[in-house]
Amino acid sequence: MVIKEVTVNYRKNDEIKLIIDDLGNEGEGIGHIDGFSFFIKDTAVGDHVTAKVMKVKKNMGFAKLVSVDTPSPDRVSPACPVSKSCGGCTLQHISYEAELKYKDNKVYNCLKRIGGIPEEVLDRAKEPAVGMENTGRYRNKAQYPIGVNSEGKAIAGFYSGRTHHIVETEDCFLSPPEFKDILRTVLLFLDEYRIPVYDETEGKGLIRHVLIRKGFNTGEIMTCIVASSEKIPHIDVLSERLMNISGMKSVCLNINPEKTNVILGSKCVPLYGPMYIEDMLCGLRFRISPLSFYQVNPVMAEKLYHKAMEYAGLTEVQKKAATEFQNGSIQDLSEEKRSEIWDICCGIGTITLTAAKYAPNSLIHGVEIVQEAIADAKENASLNSIFNVDFTAAPAEVYMPEYMKQNPGARADVVIVDPPRKGLKPEVLDTIAELSPSKVVYISCDPATLARDLKLLLASGYALQKYQVYDQFSRTSHVETVVLLTRVN
Repeated sequence: MVIKEVTVNYRKNDEIKLIIDDLGNEGEGIGHIDGFSFFIKDTAVGDHVTAKVMKVKKNMGFAKLVSVDTPSPDRVSPACPVSKSCGGCTLQHISYEAELKYKDNKVYNCLKRIGGIPEEVLDRAKEPAVGMENTGRYRNKAQYPIGVNSEGKAIAGFYSGRTHHIVETEDCFLSPPEFKDILRTVLLFLDEYRIPVYDETEGKGLIRHVLIRKGFNTGEIMTCIVASSEKIPHIDVLSERLMNISGMKSVCLNINPEKTNVILGSKCVPLYGPMYIEDMLCGLRFRISPLSFYQVNPVMAEKLYHKAMEYAGLTEVQKKAATEFQNGSIQDLSEEKRSEIWDICCGIGTITLTAAKYAPNSLIHGVEIVQEAIADAKENASLNSIFNVDFTAAPAEVYMPEYMKQNPGARADVVIVDPPRKGLKPEVLDTIAELSPSKVVYISCDPATLARDLKLLLASGYALQKYQVYDQFSRTSHVETVVLLTRVN
């Protein structure tokens, strides 16, 4: 195949006019001039724009939006006044219908291009994308960097895209309204007592971030102050003020003395109340500590988890058993009846315990490399009186084969995986293929790594049966997908 070379005559600060005909991986608009691609943030498909060239590479260029000359039918006014400068919401300028279509296509194209899955297979497997009813105030957690403005006053907000410049805002469109009152309380305290804010460049100062969590179903709130030292002057005053905010259950201090862009340190100290809050998900109660991973959008997470249980075959078949489990009448875990289900990257056990609820006659293994998460998972199992689970802190590729070797009668009937954005290690994929479960349910927050991993699983004897896109991160470019694979040989 002969690749046509495109002659590039554009330089920095050149002004160009073009039509946006596609969206990139992070929601940025893509337009073309004579076959050459330009990426332009804050644009929508169908926009006729004027832009200023910022950078030119061999095969693509990057430009800054100057004006929208003819707006796209998909263009809308952003709900947040700082959406353009903040690095969080990159899609507030397009309609939600267009956003959901973009995310659905994004997953489809990744599975086709990176995964090598034929269109006819994808068309047969694809289920309709599931969107959100309310696209704002859905996050139960936010982490705000703390800085100072030109007047020396403490500010909070979010980093501008690909920078550590804080865009000042105390009320994020995606967070609960109570978070604004909490931030205001912290900032007023810092100014009143002249508590030094941490300076990343010099590595000096005390207050670095404020982490806030809320249990949507319980109303319980946690505020965690991230500081470079445990010694904060008058911290008892701040703690007392925060505990008077409605719903506040936990106030704590996280110590991060390292000169790093990692937000949280490993040590936490209680200031008021317990070192956790609780929330309900899929009918179960979960205890959440400052360092715990917990789905930030519980409304959509619950829908996605139910779909995962359906794909795993744990809903209709097990409905009667699940009802009996709720009534406390299931006790039989005999070897003859018991099947085994594995949840890899189980975190604090949300999926593991949901599966255990729907399959009380099965043994559910939760495997996670982070020991603190497994400690939380065991606590959550006890909190819900669930006993048909086995939580282990270990690499899945090491523990699973060893378990099977020591338990010759055991079998992996279903494997559920919910990895971070980087996906699964090749060793984990090899282990899954070797154990050969009848079903693999893959939950992914990154379409590219999902497609990469599916390509290896499909090559090792699995077939794509179904997949569905879930929008858990409305107004951002992120998207979740749940996939069902079945063994064919």
